Amino acid sequence: MGDNSEIPLSQRAVIQHENGILRVTPGLPIQQPGPNQILVKTKSVALNPCDFKMPIRFPTPGLWDGCDYAGIVMAVGSEVAKQGKFRLGDAVFGAVQGSNQADPTSGAYCEYLNTDQDFTFHIPNSLSFSTAPAISGTAIATLGIALFWSLKISGTLDTPSVKQEDVLVYGGSSTLGMLAIQMVKLCGHRVITTCSPRNFDLVRSYGADLVFDYNSVTCAKEIRNATKNALRYTLDPFSDMRSVSICQEALGRTGGRYCGLEQYQEQLFSRRTVKHELVMGGAISGKGVQLPEPYGVAPNAEIGNWARNWYKVVQVLINEGKIRPVPVEILPGGIDAVIGGLGILKSGQVSGKKLVINF
Repeated sequence: MGDNSEIPLSQRAVIQHENGILRVTPGLPIQQPGPNQILVKTKSVALNPCDFKMPIRFPTPGLWDGCDYAGIVMAVGSEVAKQGKFRLGDAVFGAVQGSNQADPTSGAYCEYLNTDQDFTFHIPNSLSFSTAPAISGTAIATLGIALFWSLKISGTLDTPSVKQEDVLVYGGSSTLGMLAIQMVKLCGHRVITTCSPRNFDLVRSYGADLVFDYNSVTCAKEIRNATKNALRYTLDPFSDMRSVSICQEALGRTGGRYCGLEQYQEQLFSRRTVKHELVMGGAISGKGVQLPEPYGVAPNAEIGNWARNWYKVVQVLINEGKIRPVPVEILPGGIDAVIGGLGILKSGQVSGKKLVINF
């Protein structure tokens, strides 16, 4: 349902071509939303490392790229109309699964996109189309799986744990790191994080209790001392040799859980008391992730049912300002700037902020 007179017959989108090369491509369809979907006119997108990594690792011509978006509701499906949660003209943000082999036209780097209402957020008056995607729906989905299904930390976002524990968030100045810091604090725990010294004040402003320089040769030892050799939870967005080494060494005498958000080398884990796992944010829907191992995830309806309620809690906290976006750098140029922006992200020049492009 919607005013189709305002919706063009075709659109431009960033899609994969031969060998996974990304190009802005015209003449692509604008599909009507399914029963539980809304059609969104894209007003802005945020750039994520997965948006350039997926086409490189799993080149599949025809897949639409991009995850984080913000925009305006232009049409709603039949179930959405019945429930009344979203209406035409609503300002919304969230994430879709880009470069999705199970749903080729799922992607945020386009002028119009369809998304599931259960995983979509209203933009409160305190945020704009430029700042809302810097909360990152992608990070929200990933952390739902990582914190509560993989690490299994105690407490919830709206009910803090009665027992405070230490949780290490490696790379706290990353987008995911800054959101993780906020969520772990809301769950009632003490946040230990790592980053470059130039970002110490930034991560503290998001709630980090103790901050360590991950370039220091004594980083893991310092964390181990500060946590009295009792750390049990580590979250690692990077999962490279150095981050895995620091996280594993920082864990306490009795071991604990390591959650990686990138593929890591199994042989790096020498401690049998450390349970390690790779998670994928796309699994939040409960439909699984259709990718080769180790990235593939089997469907799990229990996760999807849990997530639908959890997203409602996240919405309330966003409305109350208890979950904040990270600092933003806006790149000019609209959809044509996406591929260049991903190149900047790939170069490693971005730290402590989110790259956002307004359409």
